[in-house]
Amino acid sequence: MAAQVALGGASHLYSCSIACVSSSVSSNPSKLQPRAFGSSRNVRLDNASASSSHAVRAKKKMGWFDDPFDYGPDDEEDTMGELMSQGAQGAEDPIPERDEENEFGYLDFPAGFMPEVSALGTLIRNDIRRCLCFISGGVYDNLLFFPVIQLLKNRYPGVKIDVMATPRGKQTYEMNKNVQKAWAQPVDEQFIRPVDFAETVGKIKGDYYDMVVSTKLAGMGHSMFLWLSTVRNKVSYIYPDVNSAGAAKFLDIAVKAPQLELAESGFNMYAEMIEELSQMGTNQPRTELPPLEIAVSKRLKAYVEEKYKEAGVTDGDFLVFHGIECDSSASMTSKGDKDCLLPLSMWAEIAKSTSEKVVFVIPNEKERQKVKEACGEDSHIVFITTPGQLGALISASSGVVTTNTAALQMAIALKKPTVALFSSQEKAKLFMPGYAKDCAVVTSKTNKLSGLDLKATTMALSTIAKEALVAA
Repeated sequence: MAAQVALGGASHLYSCSIACVSSSVSSNPSKLQPRAFGSSRNVRLDNASASSSHAVRAKKKMGWFDDPFDYGPDDEEDTMGELMSQGAQGAEDPIPERDEENEFGYLDFPAGFMPEVSALGTLIRNDIRRCLCFISGGVYDNLLFFPVIQLLKNRYPGVKIDVMATPRGKQTYEMNKNVQKAWAQPVDEQFIRPVDFAETVGKIKGDYYDMVVSTKLAGMGHSMFLWLSTVRNKVSYIYPDVNSAGAAKFLDIAVKAPQLELAESGFNMYAEMIEELSQMGTNQPRTELPPLEIAVSKRLKAYVEEKYKEAGVTDGDFLVFHGIECDSSASMTSKGDKDCLLPLSMWAEIAKSTSEKVVFVIPNEKERQKVKEACGEDSHIVFITTPGQLGALISASSGVVTTNTAALQMAIALKKPTVALFSSQEKAKLFMPGYAKDCAVVTSKTNKLSGLDLKATTMALSTIAKEALVAA
């Protein structure tokens, strides 16, 4: 008896709950009611017929991989409409007029040209339309890569070149007219963070490069990084030792480095890479390596002009002294020459031997007071940190006296009378380009830059002063 009462009560409660649900959905006839995930039953309420009782349709028991939100086929009134339900399709949007000032025009394809298969001819001919250069090292190393970029421009006319370099190396490319875009990337880091790895690979894949040229010594990790970028032609240096095991399998052209530090080869540090790039392709003539050239923008010249006028000199009537010994990374030295900065006391002796105005380039403001104490309070001092600013200062000078820093290569490229100070004759042979003119080389006999002969430096300085006077 008690069981019957209990069942009767449960039946009454169940019917009441169905009635409540039915009344709640009568104003908004939603066909489906949500259920708990994993429930074995799905209740569907149909109030299409008010006279009939509410039908409860049970669904079959769900499997573990079935869609928990699958409520069966939709009714006809549930469909979202048919094609063209809003009427006939309107006319296409008007095509913008061709921009005569744009060299590419707008949708201006020749008759019979199919953009869908335009890349096929590029693949067959092995054309290089876009190239990415992955450059290791600082300012000096990136500056010496300028002739390689010009070689690529001569070898593949019309190629668009982008660069990924270290933050310091990236600054160099504001003096290169052949580079479209330059990104700062942790190129020299041995272990790249996963987020940087994925971002860099995605950036390379998204720009659809035809060739990538890397000066970073590649092991298995770096070569797989280039392989994941899906670039068609992959050219890179590899380690000269066992660290290169397996790296060449993921590269199209693997260039074995002569030593672990490429900068030890001096000015021709990329000779092996140049040998490969100059003769890429079949039945193609060899492309000769052009000299180093830099371009200084008017914006940089105007910015630096304010600096040296504030120091008390004018355009064309001063000498640039670069290579003061300090611990700043803005000294723009080469990794292949560790002894390439001269003590400040020796710079003061060299400055006293000339009647020309001298501008001391300092890479850090804390060196300003030291220069004034060593060379006098009336010394002309300019604070320079970027290679572009240094190039603008050299272009406005009458001559340059420098140690083996990036200022030496800039002065030679700008054809300024130059005195180059080296720690040894061997270093001078390595870092001096063969086409250098108007450049006097002074070397130390003790194989240390601090043992430099100041008399020889003074004589060389008087020579370039005369040349500057004749040029003026």
